[in-house]
Amino acid sequence: MKTKRIKEAYPMDLLLLADPSRKLIEQYIQRGECYIAEKNSETIGVYVLLPTRPKTVELVNIAVAEQYQGKGIGKALVLDAIEKAKQQGYKLIEVGTGNSSIGQLALYQKCGFRITGVDKDFFTIHYEEEIVENGIICVDMIRLARQL
Repeated sequence: MKTKRIKEAYPMDLLLLADPSRKLIEQYIQRGECYIAEKNSETIGVYVLLPTRPKTVELVNIAVAEQYQGKGIGKALVLDAIEKAKQQGYKLIEVGTGNSSIGQLALYQKCGFRITGVDKDFFTIHYEEEIVENGIICVDMIRLARQL
């Protein structure tokens, strides 16, 4: 699997798998760097790195096409994002995910991220429709970070 940065023709269908708000995606995609993973010329994964503060970048969206999920591609994308952030001179990479995103919470911790905080009611404030994952209502944003 190889990743490359793209500057247009973003894979919105994939981005919407990780973030159901087209409006929010369109806002941060313009300020961030979008990377795609391809297999046989097919886009199978995506992530976005968004500079937030000096020497800090946030992984704001990471998604894998449904037919490729469960094959280690998500982990490879997270590790690729970490490597790209290091190469660009960042010292800290952050990520946020829903309290109901059990698989993502496990993945980020397996990749060296540690929980740093909770943005209470983030999803009820910023999203119009209720999000339910794993039978749990997504209400709070769990923040994680990893030193680079």
